[in-house]
Amino acid sequence: MFKKWFKSDEPKKPSAPEVMGLYLGGSFELDDLKLKLLTPQLCIEGAASKHLIQAVGQAELDSGGTLLRFYTDDDAFLQVVLDGGMTENHITDVKLWYFYSTTTIGNESQWQQCLSDTISTPTYQLEGHTFKRVWDAVGTESPPVAVTEKTWEEDGDVSETDQFMMLYEREIDNDRTESLLVAGEEKIVGNNADRCLVISTGLDIQPADIRING
Repeated sequence: MFKKWFKSDEPKKPSAPEVMGLYLGGSFELDDLKLKLLTPQLCIEGAASKHLIQAVGQAELDSGGTLLRFYTDDDAFLQVVLDGGMTENHITDVKLWYFYSTTTIGNESQWQQCLSDTISTPTYQLEGHTFKRVWDAVGTESPPVAVTEKTWEEDGDVSETDQFMMLYEREIDNDRTESLLVAGEEKIVGNNADRCLVISTGLDIQPADIRING
């Protein structure tokens, strides 16, 4: 009887996705020695080994896979790509990304130019390095890949952002690569479109190099 009186009629908000022990509000640690050996070759500077997860994003891919992002307190995000399910057995790729720059896009013509000419090019120059486009189409044009990311934050806020992305890579030592992600992001706030061009650089991470702290 008392349970009935105090039962809330408000629907429960869906919780943020989890995988490999990574979850909203949790923390993880990466192999510090490997990071120190790799970062001198990268555009990333001062990559941290310890991270607190402050937000989690999820986007469904046209290929049928799922992209999860664990945004941290170090201006970074650990990205996990899964195919065919949401468990560790379905993980196909893990990368640590750091935000390089964010540029506001002020009007519609700039946004259209960004989508048609800026995001996807055969190569992309950054800090004197040449990155080659990874997601090439069969035809002469390779448009940005469009996804909608749903993001959960620690304060309970849930939002959605449309993203138009292109992935690039360049070779570094020991058969490794540095990745570059160029994305046009659009979020509707009221009746206005909040748009920006976001550039991130990243590196491959082995699941075995991730230690969950809780």
